[in-house]
Amino acid sequence: MKFKIQNEPLSIFSYSSLTDIVMLLLIFFLLTSQFVIQTGVKVKLPGSRTNEQTEQSRMIVTLTSAGGVYLGNEETSIDQLPAKLGLAKGTTAEDNLIIRADKVVPVDLVIKVIDAAKTTGIDKFTIETEREQL
Repeated sequence: MKFKIQNEPLSIFSYSSLTDIVMLLLIFFLLTSQFVIQTGVKVKLPGSRTNEQTEQSRMIVTLTSAGGVYLGNEETSIDQLPAKLGLAKGTTAEDNLIIRADKVVPVDLVIKVIDAAKTTGIDKFTIETEREQL
């Protein structure tokens, strides 16, 4: 018995397997898109046990318990902070602002610093903390 061998490519392509794959991918992406976590401002309160090491930055705002606002080592007021942050952002390529606030500083002052930074286009903030002793 002699079998006939064809060396010709298939002229008919079945799309049913392709549509199955596309439907599975669609279902996969629809299900996994529900689990995307929206990231916001990374906040760690002073005295945190899980302290993370921050990278060295040139844009550091320090808030003292007496109400003083410092950009780097230079004292400034909360009203002058947006202009000075704009100058600091122009001289560096960094987009992360590190906020060092004393434990007794009101949250209102920290929010004013974040608002001042947002007006200059800075969207990433890190609130620096100390490692809490066990």
